[in-house]
Amino acid sequence: MSDASKVKKEAPFDEILIREYLLDNPDFFSRYPELLLAMRIPHAERGAVSLVERKQEMLRSRVQQLEEEITSLMGVASRNEMIYMFNTALSLKLLQCEDLGELRQALSEGLKSQFHFSHVRLITVHDLDSELSRIWSKRLSQGHYFGRLTIEESKRLFGSDVGSVALSRLSEQCGQVIFAIASQDAMHFHPEMDNLLLDQLKQLLDHLLPKL
Repeated sequence: MSDASKVKKEAPFDEILIREYLLDNPDFFSRYPELLLAMRIPHAERGAVSLVERKQEMLRSRVQQLEEEITSLMGVASRNEMIYMFNTALSLKLLQCEDLGELRQALSEGLKSQFHFSHVRLITVHDLDSELSRIWSKRLSQGHYFGRLTIEESKRLFGSDVGSVALSRLSEQCGQVIFAIASQDAMHFHPEMDNLLLDQLKQLLDHLLPKL
């Protein structure tokens, strides 16, 4: 048995009780400040450090973590605000369209200008078109799809090979229509991304298309 194990086994106190006492009495070390400097804690890189140093290190780490979380939240908030402002402006343009041709043009120009997408299309799926029907039933079984396509699927939807896509089924009132966006960046659209932008535009198109 090692000396450390022997000391731990023969220690005349209960570590759990000490832990609970310290938690219940957070001012304990303020009454005995000399203990803070006397106590040493193992450190993976610096050997042994004092309790004060260890606490300062933990606080710095926590502050850094909080700063990173705040930065991340601010980034998400900024992105959501940008999407909201863009959708508001685009919605006004789409509501002013008098026919399907105008709507297609306004939708495509708006998304390409704002996000630099390579293709934006509204594609009607006909039952006789086996390739589109297969995409409709396979890729859009959940209502939307984010990610990459085969070369054949890309060419059928967009006329050329693309990096990644966002696809969405419009409502039954629109017929079998696919709202399709493509980016040359293979990593732009991926299965884990949120569908806030696409879903908001889909709801607007579901409302407008049956009226045109």
